[in-house]
Amino acid sequence: MTNTGQMVNAYVAGRGNLSAEDQALVARRARALGPAYRLFYETPVHLVRGEGVWLYDKDGKAYLDTYNNVASVGHCHPHVVAATARQAAVFASHTRYLHDSVLDYAEALLAHFPSDLSHLMMTCTGSEANDLAYRIACAHTGGTGFIVTDNAYHGVTHTIAGMSPSLGTGVPLGEHVRLVPAPKGAGDVGADFAAGVQAAIDDLLRHGIKPAALFVDTVFSSDGVFVDPAGFLRPAAEAIRAAGGLFIADEVQPGFGRTGEAMWGFQRHGLIPDMVSLGKPMGNGYPVAGLVIRPEVLAAFGSKARYFNTFGGNAVAAATAMAVLEVVQNEHLQDNARVVGAAFAEGLRGLASNFDCLGQLRAVGLFLGQDIIRDGAPDATLTGRIVNGLREARVLISATGPQAHVLKIRPPLVFSMQNVDTFLTAFEGVLRKV
Repeated sequence: MTNTGQMVNAYVAGRGNLSAEDQALVARRARALGPAYRLFYETPVHLVRGEGVWLYDKDGKAYLDTYNNVASVGHCHPHVVAATARQAAVFASHTRYLHDSVLDYAEALLAHFPSDLSHLMMTCTGSEANDLAYRIACAHTGGTGFIVTDNAYHGVTHTIAGMSPSLGTGVPLGEHVRLVPAPKGAGDVGADFAAGVQAAIDDLLRHGIKPAALFVDTVFSSDGVFVDPAGFLRPAAEAIRAAGGLFIADEVQPGFGRTGEAMWGFQRHGLIPDMVSLGKPMGNGYPVAGLVIRPEVLAAFGSKARYFNTFGGNAVAAATAMAVLEVVQNEHLQDNARVVGAAFAEGLRGLASNFDCLGQLRAVGLFLGQDIIRDGAPDATLTGRIVNGLREARVLISATGPQAHVLKIRPPLVFSMQNVDTFLTAFEGVLRKV
């Protein structure tokens, strides 16, 4: 048997109670896409349609989506779909021709940022946006040293994968990358995190490497979701700037109102980054992303390098992104994230009084991280059972954190109080079983 055949057989054998049709689909997937891709859940879900907070499988069964922040304003939102189709039917080209759409969007988006951040560069993905931020930081500072948290995820380009330790040991860190512990624990969180950043700066300098930037996902989603107290990021930003580097806020996960308290995660910390990367929820499923930048930071890069992206900022992408921004505003989704997120957190805390396996909850708006523990210690095995149990109850969720014991809860921003009740009922049922 060929290596591919062996891989397909092993892959199908390990995928739970699949129907014959889905086993064939898994085998076909492995043959066509190769071994690097992964599927969610012990028994994968064969989805064919989405609407709002619901996803539907091939048999018409509905699954509550409490995980996908890509469809930030709800799956297949009619206003967004209409804008995409309308523009695609008229004109679809890049930014080297004069066209209103990308300028209309840039001006509308930048109005939601502090005036210091007044340039927007468009890309297709958050990975591309962070890769561009890397290039600009190097050009502006003359440095090559970057600091990230120890289970961060910032993207999949060669350089940015080297700044994404959550990808695992099979993806080596960049030579000039240093890791710092995520901001967690008791005491002065801001001072402790800043001390870790300063130690990384000192280590870079000790090795003759000039610091370029501190990259931070402002809710530390891959590290396990760390959001409080508001303001704790300021000392770390001050430390990297004192060393001649930049502070880059990765808002791919928390951006566009998800925290409920502000449009962007960095605003909770009373600081203004040097660059802000945007992605996933920006297009509600359409591949559009961007980088918002201080003009003085972009100057050196812009004077020496041309930037062009065939699809970044094309007319269809701009129209789609504008429609998403309009929905966030017109449907008051930031307020919804605040109100519904608070009820969600309260419901989880209520369950914790009855289930010892529910440890610390960290939450802001519709971004929640729930620790799963056994005998007071992180338990990835139990977490996996809960994730798969919820899948069987037709609720979609995932886990995060370096010990894979944190339930990552980040539903579309249109999540309702009724959806919270549906989740909590299913969650309680799964907890009683496991």
